[in-house]
Amino acid sequence: MQLHVADHPLIRHKVTVLRDKETKSPTFRLLVDELVTLLAYEATRQVRVEECEVETPLTVTTGTKIADPAPLIVPILRAGLGMLDGMTRLIPSAEVGFLGLKRDEETLEAITYANRLPDDLTGRQVFLIDPMLATGGSLVMAIEYVLQRGATDVTCVCLLAAPEGIDHVREAIGDRADVSVVVAQVDEKLNEVGYIVPGLGDAGDRLYGIVDH
Repeated sequence: MQLHVADHPLIRHKVTVLRDKETKSPTFRLLVDELVTLLAYEATRQVRVEECEVETPLTVTTGTKIADPAPLIVPILRAGLGMLDGMTRLIPSAEVGFLGLKRDEETLEAITYANRLPDDLTGRQVFLIDPMLATGGSLVMAIEYVLQRGATDVTCVCLLAAPEGIDHVREAIGDRADVSVVVAQVDEKLNEVGYIVPGLGDAGDRLYGIVDH
């Protein structure tokens, strides 16, 4: 597994404002959208392309287009829905699938409640999007889902991550597939109930329930 922390001054600035408990919901939504677009730029550096001919007003020339089959973007419901626009804005030709996972607050393990993915993902690049990589349980389950359907190239896009979650993904996936995790920021640790610290405050709640704000 490869980890890429998008260490850019604008990203650090936007994450700081995002986490401020005084940030209002409209600004919060806008910041998430902007951050995801910035992360999508980093996450798609290895997106598959192919040459194509294009007719300009003056001549015919060779250009580049997203290769077939189109990439698949999979928001992990529900929080991942708030990141979808930022991803599809950069890859409008991508297809979208949905995976519903929630965390058991006692065991901290992921539970599946919805699955809207193609049966065959052979040859498809898959982008999994989820705001927070905390314990890693949900993301590991999502990666396993797409690997079982034939995917071998998976990129996970998260706003925040904890070291424990990153380690869990790395250990669970090993070298079975080409898996990358792209994040805006890696935080210090998880607390005793599996949430990322230092204090996220209200921003933490909004990251988990972003589609409700």
